[in-house]
Amino acid sequence: MAEPDQVQGLPKLFSYNAFLLTASLFLGLLLLESILDKNALSAIGILLVLAIGLLVSSADFFIAGARSLAKRAGVAEVVIGLTVVSIGTSLPEILVTASAAYDIPTSSGDVADLAVGSIFGSVLVQITLILGIVALTRPIRVGPEWLRRDGMLMLGANVLLGILIWTGTRLGRVEGGFLVLAYVWYVVWLVRHRKEIQEDAREQGLEPQAGEAMSLWSTGASIVMVVLGLGFALFAAHHLVDLAVQVAEKLSVSEAVIGTTISGIGTSLPELTIALLSVKKSEGVAIGTLVGSNITDPTLSIGIAALVHPLEVSSGGWVITSGLIIPATIVSIGVALLFMRTNYRFRRREGAMLISLYLVFLVLLALQRNGIILAT
Repeated sequence: MAEPDQVQGLPKLFSYNAFLLTASLFLGLLLLESILDKNALSAIGILLVLAIGLLVSSADFFIAGARSLAKRAGVAEVVIGLTVVSIGTSLPEILVTASAAYDIPTSSGDVADLAVGSIFGSVLVQITLILGIVALTRPIRVGPEWLRRDGMLMLGANVLLGILIWTGTRLGRVEGGFLVLAYVWYVVWLVRHRKEIQEDAREQGLEPQAGEAMSLWSTGASIVMVVLGLGFALFAAHHLVDLAVQVAEKLSVSEAVIGTTISGIGTSLPELTIALLSVKKSEGVAIGTLVGSNITDPTLSIGIAALVHPLEVSSGGWVITSGLIIPATIVSIGVALLFMRTNYRFRRREGAMLISLYLVFLVLLALQRNGIILAT
């Protein structure tokens, strides 16, 4: 049985580990940015790592504050999980793509390629590398109803985004608005059917076990956490986009490749952390975190970016995005769903196969860069 939630005030916030880590990364990024040679690739790499770290830690800080606010407002834990945590873990992708879209009018790089690459890269990393690591840690059970509902929605959302890009190379505000509305419909449906979802999870033995109570902050402290977390995350996302474009220029690779690899892995770290921490307590939460994010990213995240500024993939970026990145993502989702369907269980050897899929993708990226396949 969980212990009663302990309310913590604003003074306690300044000794909170998440705040100290986020503030340290922020100050470190500012300091190193002022003393390092920004033209050196090594310096750009250090700043990029710090920006990714700040983005991940600030998103976690934001989630803690938002969850506490929702809890104090009397929102049920299941609804918090379906909305606040789902959107919060995708906050890095949302802010990176929105920041890239905002920079399109003034940037010299193909930042639209970075935005699209970040979304598909995040999905690909989560469904292969991260899900594989989680399955290697512990085999995961999958509920049949969950697979038919969320699994198919995940596949459908990514196929829909892929079709929109394949057929036009451009995501306008109309398409962006449609994708955002699709996500809103999904969340509304989940909230309305939360009791059935809980009952199904209980029947499958996938419901989270009662454990330690979540940290509950005062209203003032929670608001400060949300505002600071979002502010730090926006700062980090803007820097990440700028630094990623610089890396692409230094290495003479497409922004789409940087988005699919460096940005995709970096922005997926919150999902990896939550999945690994929750797998021992709840198999449903572990896999639900990954799949929920893979529905959020190709709808809400990219939709918001397209509303900020229409995203038009460059000719060079379109070749690699449509010819390799999108097919690899959709094929990987299909393989993962097929593994889930086998006895409704993810086994360790299947986790290893998913990790191998991502490694094959990296090899194909290297071949493309050397002009062996999909030469631009």
